Amino acid sequence: MGERIVRIGGAAAFWGDSEEGAAQLLRSGPLDYLVFDYLSEITMSILARLRARDPTGGYVPDFVAIVGRLLPEIARSGCKLVANAGGVNARACGAAIAKLAAEAGTRLKVAVVLGDDLLARSDELKSAGVREMFSGAAYPAKVMSANAYLGATPIAAALAAGADIVVTGRVVDSAIVLGPLMHEFGWRANDYQRLAAGSLAG
Repeated sequence: MGERIVRIGGAAAFWGDSEEGAAQLLRSGPLDYLVFDYLSEITMSILARLRARDPTGGYVPDFVAIVGRLLPEIARSGCKLVANAGGVNARACGAAIAKLAAEAGTRLKVAVVLGDDLLARSDELKSAGVREMFSGAAYPAKVMSANAYLGATPIAAALAAGADIVVTGRVVDSAIVLGPLMHEFGWRANDYQRLAAGSLAG
């Protein structure tokens, strides 16, 4: 029996990366997954400002535009997508993708990973005495965004539930690759050597 291979293409490494990457990878040969990494600390702050201006914003619109153009090809290929394009409004990003998928006549299932956005818990965090980890400064009086880094497990769970496109907010960079690998190979949370290898790939 031959060794099983999962093919993952990295379509974006930052917000502003070439919009051609996804199409080029999709057309270059069979792929199991396309992954998009858009978020950095500065990107999160920009997206938070966008959400403050418009509650329906706060995600990476480039991702929605790219996927919208490629939906028929994605559906035909069976390639699954994982992206942290949700920024500070993953639910809105997922809804935008789902709307395009329905309009395109595809049956692609979109899942949204939630739980990283802690902005609504700012008062709780302040009351709990949370401070800046390096300087020890008090929790700010005004906070534009507060996000925890999630891992790969919810991505793997979304894929196991049948998602074709998984949109997340803040996750560790390696999670967009590790999540699909956990799903494909059935890795568990205590398979440390395999998880380390998958994180390195991510």
